[in-house]
Amino acid sequence: MLSYGIFFLILVGIYGVLVLGLNLQWGYAGMFNIGVGAFFAVGAYASAIVTTPLTSDHLGGFGLPFWVGFLTALAAAGSIAFLIGLITLKLRSDYLAIATIGIAEIISQILKNEGWLTNGVRGITRIPRPFRGWIPGQDTLLYLGLVLLILLVVYWGSERAYRSPWGRVLRAIREDEPATLAAGKSVLKFRLQAFVLGSMVMGLAGALYAHFVNFISPEAFQPEFATFIVWVMLIAGGSGNNRGSLLGALVIWGVWSGSELLTNRLPAQWTTRAGPLRILLIGILLQVILLTRSQGLLPERPPKPILSASMGQRQDLSHNQDPAG
Repeated sequence: MLSYGIFFLILVGIYGVLVLGLNLQWGYAGMFNIGVGAFFAVGAYASAIVTTPLTSDHLGGFGLPFWVGFLTALAAAGSIAFLIGLITLKLRSDYLAIATIGIAEIISQILKNEGWLTNGVRGITRIPRPFRGWIPGQDTLLYLGLVLLILLVVYWGSERAYRSPWGRVLRAIREDEPATLAAGKSVLKFRLQAFVLGSMVMGLAGALYAHFVNFISPEAFQPEFATFIVWVMLIAGGSGNNRGSLLGALVIWGVWSGSELLTNRLPAQWTTRAGPLRILLIGILLQVILLTRSQGLLPERPPKPILSASMGQRQDLSHNQDPAG
């Protein structure tokens, strides 16, 4: 039972990092990215390639430390996002969604067909897990600590970004792009920054996933697992709210894991329908949340401007002063 709880929390933490990356793009800047799984996969494969031991099946065999793999995942996902962003971020949200779907499919085909790079559909094995052997039998618990630490750092950085002038510009772009342009802000530059930063966080989540499961293949990054469920987590938890993103990851992954226990009890003839039934259940849950709480479980609450609050306090003080005093 304890092992299952650790396993569950690690996956919640990885999906939490992934959802925070998506929140930087959609929740902050309103960019409709349907290619989440592509950056998730790029980060996983980049880290796996540089950290696996010597092999003749695919590019890699460098055997570098896991932290080098994490940095490589950040760099690979960010570089691809930068190139994609230069081409697509001038599009409106619906066209951007279509473009990112196409890009995700291109990356999926590369993962399946370029065997020299990714070992094709056979995938990459022997991906090392950090801390293995440090404390006998406790490497999974140590890895949970690493995942939670990275999740905390990403959350802290996201919160700081939200309250910064940079975050305020992104929200202005999301709410009224023409007005932001009229104010002299470079909309394309800010959107590109948010797109690249969010994609780098998604790539980091991919690296965390690869080193946890020790094996990756293109099947692990199908849209229903790497894009659909991530969007459900963000919308259900509360778009634009980092705490809502984490709550959505916990709730939706809990329902997804719990539904597996239920579908395992189905008759044998229903076994092949278990996957679609679980996705249907997640979809129904999302509809219930949206009907009862249209902005998610934890709606966005923009911080009050410090300057305005202080000016309001000064005005109150001036009104309360005795004119004769």
